[in-house]
Amino acid sequence: MADLIIIGTLLSMDPQRTIWSDGAVVINQGEITAVGTRSELLAQHPDTPTLGGPDCLITPGFINAHQHLTGDRLIRSCIPDTLVSSEAIFDWVVPTHAAHTPDDDELSATLSLLEAVGNGITTTVEAGTVAHPYRVAAAFEKVGVRGCIGSWGWDVEDGPFAAPANDVLARQRQVVEDLVDHPLVDGWVTLVGHDLATDYLYAGAANLARELHTNLTFHLSPSAQDGQSFALRSGKRPVTHLNDLNVLGPHLLMAHAVHLDNTELDLLLSTDTSVAYCPWAYLRLGQGVTQAGRHVDFLDRGGRLALGIDSENAGDAIDPLRVASLAAGLAKDMSQDTTAFSAHQALELLTIGGATAIGQAGRIGSLEVGKKADIVVHGLSGTEASPAAIDPVLQLIWASDGRGVRHVIVDGKIVVQDGQSTQVNHQELRSVAQEARQRLLSDAGLNPTPLWPVR
Repeated sequence: MADLIIIGTLLSMDPQRTIWSDGAVVINQGEITAVGTRSELLAQHPDTPTLGGPDCLITPGFINAHQHLTGDRLIRSCIPDTLVSSEAIFDWVVPTHAAHTPDDDELSATLSLLEAVGNGITTTVEAGTVAHPYRVAAAFEKVGVRGCIGSWGWDVEDGPFAAPANDVLARQRQVVEDLVDHPLVDGWVTLVGHDLATDYLYAGAANLARELHTNLTFHLSPSAQDGQSFALRSGKRPVTHLNDLNVLGPHLLMAHAVHLDNTELDLLLSTDTSVAYCPWAYLRLGQGVTQAGRHVDFLDRGGRLALGIDSENAGDAIDPLRVASLAAGLAKDMSQDTTAFSAHQALELLTIGGATAIGQAGRIGSLEVGKKADIVVHGLSGTEASPAAIDPVLQLIWASDGRGVRHVIVDGKIVVQDGQSTQVNHQELRSVAQEARQRLLSDAGLNPTPLWPVR
């Protein structure tokens, strides 16, 4: 007997993009063992428990390719949205990170991952700003989701956990090696990026990722500032400079890559470097994606692109369907061409395309036999789904959001049931989070005040 059968309308995201209008997915020992019609698979497994139903839409688990799990979460919506990006980062975010305790890192990551999985995200790539990676790994285990983590990595300027390059690389190596057998969490080499790493550290990080057969991620060019910094540093554009250092390649997931010239775009494509695209963050921070973004061009030319959400003071809500619809809308509006990008392409970026971008398409991203059973059950009984759409992808991307998520399965285990985590009691964390927020703001010397008077 199998462990579980998921039934409903299946968006398989297999190579043919098959939609099963009355389908089922059979799960056994954490893997998908069969995909097909409900009647056939129920007949083959008559005693297996089921989840879902005819009013449900079934998708692969969503992939968030860039998320800060620590630092911002505990001061969520505290940073004014009228600050320039550098002021928000260096006057607010960096001091908050410096004030974080190990308990804060685990609490922050737990809250972020709870929100993420409740909205259908089953795999999260942490953005690298983690001081205590094993506590964040513990948060992944606690919530029961999959992901990739590293630790702070920079070797220039003053900042929390900055260190000489060899010390940074040793720390990166330790995390990757310690997590090599973890069932849910992979260790990645992670740098802060921008102009906050020497050439030696950039090149060493890329070599380390290749040696350890893992991935490297860092931030680059969300705004024009990195281009200006690298021009002073090397006389070259950022991507061109990193290519000359042999940093680019299929091991690299570059976050943002908004401000690129033609040569830089060509280099990302020719080296098979992937990109995490976080459109809400660029709009929230006013970084110019509508004028400079080349992400759809990158994708159309064969680039590996994934969607990310970023931090809770940039991308804010950890809701992948909000990000997917925004990406589709921006593509249409920036090109003034409704045929430029579709809801179907947006869903691909959240699933099989995202899995490809982070190097995990062999095990997640689609509902296919042999892949990990990471599955989301969306409810279609609400008013927003009445009448049911002829093309469920249009309904999912344009008319839905994370509030429609009913159940989530990760590695064959039900981690969200009827909209609630089966692993963690969120209500028990609320008062702890409130206390942590006040202490962090005090320790970091920050005093957020509402723009309008509060009586």
